[in-house]
Amino acid sequence: MLDRDGVINEDSDRYVKCADEWVPIPGSIDAIARIYHAGFKICVITNQSGIGRGFFSLEMLEAMHRKLANLVEEKGARIELIGFCPHLPEEHCLCRKPRPGLLLSVLDRFGLDPNNQIFIGDSLVDVEAAKAAGVQPWLVRTGKGARTLALGSERLRGVPVFECLSEAADHLLEMESSP
Repeated sequence: MLDRDGVINEDSDRYVKCADEWVPIPGSIDAIARIYHAGFKICVITNQSGIGRGFFSLEMLEAMHRKLANLVEEKGARIELIGFCPHLPEEHCLCRKPRPGLLLSVLDRFGLDPNNQIFIGDSLVDVEAAKAAGVQPWLVRTGKGARTLALGSERLRGVPVFECLSEAADHLLEMESSP
């Protein structure tokens, strides 16, 4: 499972609002393809409160996700599911990270053991959602990752940290090939 903004694509404090603003981080699409071709299912889990804030529409979000899916498909890979939360933080919904609702729904939908799953994110809310779902959190320095690490939070103890999704993918594939 992967977070989107800051992990797969460049993030913006002003929100990524349309397909033209959705720009993949160098190497991220290739990393997704490598993971997929190694036999993993790829699911993207993302908070998208820009919808609830009126910054962009559901149609604009779908266009961003089509762009992502098309780029991945050009590499002969596929994304099984893109789950998103459109709600504002003050709505306290169950699907908005750091709550684990979206991650739990992926685990349930695909019949996955949380102990054998990884969620790669770039923020403390990603780490907290993964832990709440019983999934191993990994953190990347891209996006908000460097800021997250600068917080020095005790909640990051034991969380593997990688420069980017490509490095995390390399590590995952090395783990899989080790006896």
